[in-house]
Amino acid sequence: MRTDVAIIGAGPAGLALAAGLKGSGLDVTLIERSPEASLAAPAFDGREIALTHRSQAILRDLGAWVRLAPEEMAPLGEARVINGGFPLALRFAPPAPSEPLGRLVPNHAIRRTLFDTVAAQGGTRLLAGREVSDLALAPDGARLRLACGEEIAARLVVAADSRFSAARRRAGIGAEMLDFGRSMIVCRMAHERPHGATATEWFGHRQTIAMLPLNGAMSSAVLTLAPDETERMLALDPEDFGAEVTRRYEGRLGAMRLVSTRHAYPLVAVYAHRFAARRFALLGDAAVGMHPVTAHGFNFGLSGAALLAAELKRAVARGLDPGGSGALSYYASAHRRATLPLFLATNAIARLYGDDRAPARLARAALISAGAALPPIRRAIVARLMDARPALSAG
Repeated sequence: MRTDVAIIGAGPAGLALAAGLKGSGLDVTLIERSPEASLAAPAFDGREIALTHRSQAILRDLGAWVRLAPEEMAPLGEARVINGGFPLALRFAPPAPSEPLGRLVPNHAIRRTLFDTVAAQGGTRLLAGREVSDLALAPDGARLRLACGEEIAARLVVAADSRFSAARRRAGIGAEMLDFGRSMIVCRMAHERPHGATATEWFGHRQTIAMLPLNGAMSSAVLTLAPDETERMLALDPEDFGAEVTRRYEGRLGAMRLVSTRHAYPLVAVYAHRFAARRFALLGDAAVGMHPVTAHGFNFGLSGAALLAAELKRAVARGLDPGGSGALSYYASAHRRATLPLFLATNAIARLYGDDRAPARLARAALISAGAALPPIRRAIVARLMDARPALSAG
């Protein structure tokens, strides 16, 4: 089989790239090891995505945003950071009360709408239930071998196959990996008291708890714990789990009750040494896998897909090879400039706030005091959270 662009991984980033290449004239093939049924109707996985304004604009441009139901979107009106029992909280609010910081949308709903968008626009070949077993990159093209024995010749291969990308390794690209030694439990909790559309991130002793406001009297709970505590919490029955989360959160939202399945994910941050090579590019978590504390990992996946799609369409419009070095080099350098500062800052924050020693607790208190006292700091962080830059186009 021959194709222009072979995308490995039909997650949100891979699907967004395929959708963004509509009208390019390129033959696009998506390769995904999960069955098509799970792509068309993804199961709830616990993750709620805080979409920036730019990410919302990208989804609108792709035609995916209109496929979301109103009840699948919850406004994020304000965010607060709390450090143990320290009396001050660092608060982030949008400059205009009518415009939220962002919107929370379930990960599985975004995946569903992107899949529906790609299916509706046509022009993309989906090879579901297939796994890549080998990859060869050459100046004149790339070649993929699937586990079933099928071979695919492509002008460009894009790997969007998770932060533990096998395609990245096969392309000979290394990555910085930072294992925080913690796991993240995510689930939905109903509660007695209203959340006021406010997200809170509370850094307590040996734990971090975030509560993300959903519609109604319900929040997405994100508990970051040591591995032994993670296993113990997952083993609790639903009633005891609700009581334990209520206790750990010190009753801030009243009694809490588990209303979804629970899911656990290891906390490992990843940053690839390069985002592009000969006939090859990295996208999504395969390029940048973020710690979730600043909620930008998913948004980087969407913005990276928009950037790469725009550059490939621009190359085609100029009669250039989409797998050539020009478009890929620009994408790689631009995406690195957009992601590296926040990646480094996020890791520094995660290390500081994951440290329970007394000096770290004092440093956290000092940072919160400084942020609370200096409006310019808060405004800069809010601007980054909202990220209202327009979506890229290939014009």
